[in-house]
Amino acid sequence: MRTHYVYILTNTSRTLYAGVTNDLARRVQEHCEGTAKGYTSRYKIDSLVYYEPYADVREAIAREKEIKGWRRSKKIGLIEADNAIWEDLADGLV
Repeated sequence: MRTHYVYILTNTSRTLYAGVTNDLARRVQEHCEGTAKGYTSRYKIDSLVYYEPYADVREAIAREKEIKGWRRSKKIGLIEADNAIWEDLADGLV
């Protein structure tokens, strides 16, 4: 069974981006290298600050949509509940 991840990335200005993937290490690396075109490359979003694993892709997609609909303050609360210092969690993945 494949694991899917909902993740939140940020940059030095703490711009937030939420996404979903089935290969967290690969996807974070794409964002860090700038090969993921669009929003994340334009704003140099390259630091993984939060992620959640899911067995069911539908649950992961629903959670991503839920998080994307939240106010910024609620997203920050989610991040800081598990990662108060906004450590880059990708260090052990990539």
